[in-house]
Amino acid sequence: MAKTKIKICGLTDPAAAEWAAEQGASFLGVVFAKSPRQVDLPRAAEIFEFVPAKAAKVGLFVDPTDDQLAEAMNQVRLDYFQLHGQESAERVEAIRLEFGMPVIKAVGIATSADLAAAKAYDEIADMLLFDARPSADRAGGNGAAFDWTLLSGAKFKSPWFLAGGLTPDNVADAVAKSGAKLVDVSSGVESAPGVKDPDLVARFIEAAKG
Repeated sequence: MAKTKIKICGLTDPAAAEWAAEQGASFLGVVFAKSPRQVDLPRAAEIFEFVPAKAAKVGLFVDPTDDQLAEAMNQVRLDYFQLHGQESAERVEAIRLEFGMPVIKAVGIATSADLAAAKAYDEIADMLLFDARPSADRAGGNGAAFDWTLLSGAKFKSPWFLAGGLTPDNVADAVAKSGAKLVDVSSGVESAPGVKDPDLVARFIEAAKG
């Protein structure tokens, strides 16, 4: 059985990004939206500068304009756009076509109805990301989990990440209950908001892959 792949999101430091890649993270993310982990474009470029090509570089946006996406592409070496706002399926498809960039679409989940609504993005987004339903003032990174069993047996054609409230201590259980093959973590491997802890990152990756 293939090992679970890991995305470390909300990176703010180049050394942390390089460390995460060395430890086996397959995806690395920076946040361009309102968050304790928000970085500007020059900082994002620094974070990804020496990351090996085997780790995909992801930029997280919330309801971005075309100009914002174009400027990010001009300044930062990105492999994916992650859309974490209220973007419609039509908007996701338009971004993919306009920029030729693979898109990860985040969907907030609290009930089975939210999971059904996520079907609108299936095969339109290159990948989906199921997170706890966001709070009013923040699109993600709340450290909150949802009922992982909602995803057990769920059928989506697009690959999907499990996110929200994951930690080194619960990720193995989350994978077992949800069937996730991809997991995303941000606050669960931090010693302070935006500060990734190398020991927690290593423990998370080991637990997720185990």
